[in-house]
Amino acid sequence: MTAQKLLVTGFGPFPSVRRNPSADVARLVAADGRWGRLGVQTQALVLPTTYAALNGQLAPALLRGFDAVLMIGVAGRSRRLRVERRAVNRASILFPDASGCRSESLGFGEAVDVRRTRASAPQALAALRSAGLPSRLSQDAGRYLCNAAYLRALAEPVPVLFVHIPKGRRPDRPRHPARPDPAVRLPQIAAALARIAVDLLRQSRQGGVETLIRPERA
Repeated sequence: MTAQKLLVTGFGPFPSVRRNPSADVARLVAADGRWGRLGVQTQALVLPTTYAALNGQLAPALLRGFDAVLMIGVAGRSRRLRVERRAVNRASILFPDASGCRSESLGFGEAVDVRRTRASAPQALAALRSAGLPSRLSQDAGRYLCNAAYLRALAEPVPVLFVHIPKGRRPDRPRHPARPDPAVRLPQIAAALARIAVDLLRQSRQGGVETLIRPERA
C-alpha cells in the first residue's frame, strides 16, 4: 500500500503577531510520533504571511499530491480554538501582509464565492473539546491570509480543514477567572490536531471526500 501523505500548514509572523504560534503547532503536528507507526509521510509548511506566498509556496505544495491537508492559523482576538466551516472569496484591502502589501482587490479572482470544507467540522470540534480545549465552530476564516490560503486549498479533491488557535496571553498578564484561558500549552493543541489529521486521512482512504463526508451547510 502506498504511504499516505499529510500536509500541515502554519503561518509566520505578521503585523500585531510577532511570534505566530501556528508555526510551532504545525511543526509539532507533523513531528508527532504516530505518523511513523501509521506509515504516514508528513510535511510541515510554514507560510510567510504574504499574498505572494499563495502562489509562491502554497500552490506548489498542493501539487505534490497530499491525501489530506490540515491548516492552522492564529486568531489574535479569540480565546477559543475555531474550526472553520468555509472560506470566502473576499479580502480586506485595509490590512497589510507581513511584507507591507495589501490585497489589490476585494476578491481573489476565483470562480466561486464560497468553498466549504467537506470534512466534518462538528467531528473536529468534538475532538478538540474531548481534549479539554475551549473550542467553537466558525462560519468562515475571515478576510485575511488564513481565508485566502483556505480558499485555495479547498479547491483540492482531498479532505482539507482549517483550525484557528488563540494567540495566547502574555505570561506577565494575569488570567481572568471567568474567561477561557487561551494560554493552553501548544503540545496539547498539537496532540488534538494530530488526532483530527488522522481522521482526515481516514476519510481520504475510505472513499474520498465527495461520498464520505457530508458538506457543511452555510
